[in-house]
Amino acid sequence: MNKFEVVLIFNPDLATSTLNTEIEKFKSNIKSKSAKIINEENWGLRDLSYNINKFKKAFYNFFQIEASGKLIKDLNNELNQSENLLRYLFIKVDEHQELPTILNNEKK
Repeated sequence: MNKFEVVLIFNPDLATSTLNTEIEKFKSNIKSKSAKIINEENWGLRDLSYNINKFKKAFYNFFQIEASGKLIKDLNNELNQSENLLRYLFIKVDEHQELPTILNNEKK
């Protein structure tokens, strides 16, 4: 199993219930494909570096997962279908960074 860090950036206009549903759908999708979520953080509503689809802010969620490369390909295809997701990024790492992350500490 490879180690990945994932950032999901969601539409800022989403209701809290819809946002939670999207996150739970992502988590159950990972678990159903025999991958493992090690840690997760909700970074909340943050400013974007540049506008995406005319949005200046977005909801950020961070995950540390262990999965195969094939699973990441499948997840990419499924995440591309989501209308509520503005962007996502999978980064393969040798070791997961220690939590809480700097971004999580900034919002407090």
